[in-house]
Amino acid sequence: MGVRHSFWTIPALAVVVLAACVSEREVPDYGLAGFDPKANETRAADCLARGGSYETAGLAGLQACITRPADAGQSCQSASDCESACLARSRSCAPVQPLFGCNAILDESGREVTLCVD
Repeated sequence: MGVRHSFWTIPALAVVVLAACVSEREVPDYGLAGFDPKANETRAADCLARGGSYETAGLAGLQACITRPADAGQSCQSASDCESACLARSRSCAPVQPLFGCNAILDESGREVTLCVD
């Protein structure tokens, strides 16, 4: 009986001693250097501070900051007349920014072009 007792005592002590030597686990690096888990919250707060609304937009269904440009609805002849885009059909500045979908807009020269944004 005494032999068995000492036979199991030595391995048990070895496990306890080795366990005490193990340092804290390191967090594995999955290649996400610079990843900010609160980035979405930060973007939403920045958007609200600028007077926008942070919502799902576009075909991808991602979050975007939707703002109303100061010149929304004003008449325009080219892209340079607007903060965002000059809508070709109404010849007015876009009511929101960014402008998602495919839209006929006027470029810097006043030519009609189609801009598609998702």
